[in-house]
Amino acid sequence: MPQKAWSAKRERQYEHVKEGLRERGTSEDKAEEIAARTVNKERARQGEAKQSSRLSRTDISSGRRGGLRSGTRRAKGRTRDQLYEEAKDLNVQGRSKMNKEQLQRAVDRRKR
Repeated sequence: MPQKAWSAKRERQYEHVKEGLRERGTSEDKAEEIAARTVNKERARQGEAKQSSRLSRTDISSGRRGGLRSGTRRAKGRTRDQLYEEAKDLNVQGRSKMNKEQLQRAVDRRKR
């Protein structure tokens, strides 16, 4: 939920992130949570928040992190942990011993 402490810019950012997530099929509640977390992290990075963790101030920005994982090259894309969770949902056998490339192939085979 938008908070009163947010500036007009942050309100717009919140709505933009939330709408983008909703367009990709994310549930309303999840979209609101992710949008709020994104805005709060950006506020912390810019020094706008009264309290923030060190990691929020020094970690890679939300937009950059998402951009790194959204590429079309095989080396980028989903992390090994994300692939492992998807393999688990698809009931892929032997997934715990697979590396990222093997998980990617197994998930791709199951999805066909």
